[in-house]
Amino acid sequence: MSDALIDDVGLPADGSLHVVHSHELLVSSEPHPLDLLAAEAVAENWEREVGANPALFNGRTILQRRIRFSDGHLRAEGHVSSFATFLWWRRQAELAGACHLFGYPVIVASDGALIAVEMAPHTANPGQVYFAAGSLDLSDVVDGRCDIESNMRREVMEETGLDLRVSTADPVLYASYRSKRLTLLRLFSFSESADELVAKIDDFARNCPDPEISRAIAIRSGDPTLHRYGLAMLPILRWFFPDGS
Repeated sequence: MSDALIDDVGLPADGSLHVVHSHELLVSSEPHPLDLLAAEAVAENWEREVGANPALFNGRTILQRRIRFSDGHLRAEGHVSSFATFLWWRRQAELAGACHLFGYPVIVASDGALIAVEMAPHTANPGQVYFAAGSLDLSDVVDGRCDIESNMRREVMEETGLDLRVSTADPVLYASYRSKRLTLLRLFSFSESADELVAKIDDFARNCPDPEISRAIAIRSGDPTLHRYGLAMLPILRWFFPDGS
């Protein structure tokens, strides 16, 4: 374990990577407590969000209430919530009342570069650079549990046009935790070079009627200043490029 303080989730909150041997991502049929307790504040914030970005869509998402990690086993308890609730929650200073868990498929080119995307101006994270990913939603729920692998395949296909099923998936699933936010990541190695993958993704985005990304980016260095990275990227870059290059 890292020397960072371990909080009640059971992991250091410094983003360091830890192997997940098993996981259970439960989804309750009950509303998320925040949907009930903060309904008025959520609605007011949503009006502001849509006023600033009319392209936002208030879809159904899975927002976690509790996450626990112990001896390599991850257990999360989530609820079907709304994107509006998530946007309001992430603006709260203490991120109280919820946790956010999402999949992070890390695409590795044949020449060792990582492939990320820059989010389009109309999205909730315009201009940010991170691995193609998104929140869990109803399509990822099977028999009351979230299928994180299905989520990764869906998000990569929707944003890049790439099919993770033709890649070589690393057998290890990792958890990277920052306060109230848990990233589940796996490496997916493709036979194409970084330039070939970037060209494929950019062509897909140009021909997509409503692209979620502006462009693909090949990452060949752990330098955190090269792009406007999403915060979840930084510990992964440090891990993948331990010497910075």
